Amino acid sequence: MLCHGTPFSSYVWRAVARVLARHYEVYLWDMPGYGSSAMFDGQDVSLAAQGRVFADLLDHWGLDEPLVVAHDFGGAVSLRAHLLHGARYRALALVDPVALAPWGSPFFRLVGEHAPVFEQLPPALHRALVREYVGSASAKGLHPDVLDQLVQPWLGEPGQSAFYRQIAQSDQRFTDEVQVRYPEIDLPVLICWGEQDSWIPIEKGHELAGLIPGACLEPIAGAGHLVQEDAPAELTAALLDFLP
Repeated sequence: MLCHGTPFSSYVWRAVARVLARHYEVYLWDMPGYGSSAMFDGQDVSLAAQGRVFADLLDHWGLDEPLVVAHDFGGAVSLRAHLLHGARYRALALVDPVALAPWGSPFFRLVGEHAPVFEQLPPALHRALVREYVGSASAKGLHPDVLDQLVQPWLGEPGQSAFYRQIAQSDQRFTDEVQVRYPEIDLPVLICWGEQDSWIPIEKGHELAGLIPGACLEPIAGAGHLVQEDAPAELTAALLDFLP
């Protein structure tokens, strides 16, 4: 089961998924309010809601103790589903996850505090902002076609409103609720981290590995926050070495 983060979609897992599918049955999904999923006014896209949805989705698909690989906010979603909603995993691989306080860049906090204002940006300015923001997740720079694919869901209506909605509903308390319980995790855990992640520095990876019993940290050289785009071969190799 491959989980994406924000402001991304299951598209970021396409290369890794193709390789893993040679060895496993692979499931991809777009979180509610992301990618190809429905977007609408008043939608609850918080980490609290996503954790519940993920646990329910695993139950709906009949996936008992799947292997879970989760990136960014997807890491927080998978951790909440496991620790708060009883989702059971055979193993968990976290890739540059949002998991520890404090998190959220100054830009992220600014947008969250003034989301209604940003929603009113002219479409061209909004497009430029989203492209710059998404592009900054890569240490090497994204191919224009890839950047277009990642930005497209957030353009037009309802995409523009949905982009600022998911930031406005981000709240550190949703990771604070589970951070104190990381020492309870009793399953194989791999933590992969881009050494050049400018969104969440690799020091957070070392800190997280120290909180989860038996967790192994795998630094990925030359990769930023979007390890899937910057170093897909290295990330896939690390996952294949880890996953049973």
